[in-house]
Order: sequence, then C-alpha cells, then structure tokens
Amino acid sequence: MALTGKLSVETVIRSPAAKFFNLMARQLHHVQNVCDRIHAAKLHVGNDWHSVGGSVKHWTYIIDGKVVTCNETIDIIDEQKYLVIYNLFDGDISKNYKVFKLGFQVSDNSNNSGASITWSVEYEKINNDVEAPYSYMEYLDKCTKEMDAYLLKA
Repeated sequence: MALTGKLSVETVIRSPAAKFFNLMARQLHHVQNVCDRIHAAKLHVGNDWHSVGGSVKHWTYIIDGKVVTCNETIDIIDEQKYLVIYNLFDGDISKNYKVFKLGFQVSDNSNNSGASITWSVEYEKINNDVEAPYSYMEYLDKCTKEMDAYLLKA
C-alpha cells in the first residue's frame, strides 16, 4: 500500500470565481466566521494572514465529529490561475501525515453561472495503518457550500 497519494473533489458554486478566490487568498482570517466546522483561527507567527511562506496560522476545526488542530502556511498564491496551495502541519495532522498539502483552483463556468472549485489534498502518511484523508474531502465540500452561501449574501 502506498504512503503517498492525492485526493480531489470538484464543487460547483453560484458565486463568481474571483469572489471565492478573494475570500480564500485575501480574507482567510474571515473564514472562521463563515464555516460552522471551523472553530477558531489565529495568527500564530508573523503579522500577515496572506503572505506566501511568511506567517503561520493555527486552526481548530471539526473532522469526523472530532475537534482537531493544525498549523498552516501558504505555499502558493497564483492570481492568474486563481490557485492557492496551503501547507498543513503540526497538531493533529502530524499524528497521521508527514506531508499534507491542501489546494484549490477556482474557475468561472463557461455559461456565466457561478464557478467550479477543484480541491486537492496531497499527502504522505506516517505508516500504512493510516487511512487516506477522505474525511477532508467531505469537510471541504461542506465548507465550500457554506462559503458560497455567505458570498451570495455579501
């Protein structure tokens, strides 16, 4: 059984791609106020929520009904491709994964009705007994729907 893998899920939203990207790339600190499954987020190291590699954020959220924590940095923000890749580490993530990269790319639908978001998780498990992070796919799908509802009201 492989220790490394990649999972992805595509979600369609009614909000424009630029609006969703802006929330996740420039207003990340606000996501904790939008998603029920995110309990808290705070700037742990640094003074900027949105710089690549410079600051560390500490997250508390619910996966599979359990409260979990991790730290996060931003590895990539690509303004042209509406792409962001986060690196999750420490806390509960490190109990199961050596590497955990969470990314998304969002693009407007061709018929001008919303956007499509492809979430992906690239991971390396600490051993073969650890399950692939399937629960994160469900988590991301549900959080995306909550963010979309918020953006449609804003």
